[in-house]
Amino acid sequence: MMSYQTILAVGSGGFIGAVLRTWLNGIINARVPHDLPFGTLGVNLLGSLIMGILFAYFMYTSYFSLHVKSFLSTGILGALTTYSTFAIESFVLLQGGHFLLAGTNMALNLFGTIFMAALGFTLSAHFLK
Repeated sequence: MMSYQTILAVGSGGFIGAVLRTWLNGIINARVPHDLPFGTLGVNLLGSLIMGILFAYFMYTSYFSLHVKSFLSTGILGALTTYSTFAIESFVLLQGGHFLLAGTNMALNLFGTIFMAALGFTLSAHFLK
């Protein structure tokens, strides 16, 4: 059973992550002319990079308690990254017959987020070893 401290950590982190997602998504979409949903891509790439960095810290150090790890990863980053938004935006592009844009959006989100997570982990692990 999950402790109330973990639930509070995830919930409060989720609030922060959701607010950050909305804010960053708005900034990116307002400043980058686009046919693709670059705001969603931007928060997914950033969140994946940060998750890679944190995962290395979690693996190579003992600085963070379980509650802090839950607050940062499941809470903030879970709410910051936007898989469900990515899914519906891709569906809308497909439904509208924009197959090339939909495929580009899916490839950038899938491969870009994996690359950023690996980059964050690799860079952090290099400095933490």
